[in-house]
Amino acid sequence: MPITKRSARAILLDGDQLVLIKRTRPGREPYWVTVGGGVEGEDASVEDALHREVFEELGGILNKAELVHLITDRLDSGLGVQHIFAARLESMDIEARTGTEFDKPERGSYEVVRVPFTTEAIRQLNLMPRELAEFTAGNVEAIAAVLGARIRAS
Repeated sequence: MPITKRSARAILLDGDQLVLIKRTRPGREPYWVTVGGGVEGEDASVEDALHREVFEELGGILNKAELVHLITDRLDSGLGVQHIFAARLESMDIEARTGTEFDKPERGSYEVVRVPFTTEAIRQLNLMPRELAEFTAGNVEAIAAVLGARIRAS
């Protein structure tokens, strides 16, 4: 099957906290997602797409990003591949975010939240997709090591 859709997502650390987006949509229980989105034609690479998405969704700049996981989904049109990066946030200015989704109230709210980067904190969230939640919760120490981050014992 051909790959017909690619996306880039960040397990994004700011110090010892995980930066997520809490999604609240009409008629649905709240859930959390990592920062990221689809790779577009003007993106030179999947990592470039990640940097663009972090800026669009957070007004954020990354100082490090390392590919750590892939999630493959079967779609009607082929395969979808989510490229999961471990990343460190250098700076963030919510007022500078530019994503078009913020201008569409029918899509619900996008609240930027920080949670402790611990297995327990991650498992308490309805983090989507579930495969990403399990990977992240099960690899806290390894992800921190990839980024050279110090994480409090969980």
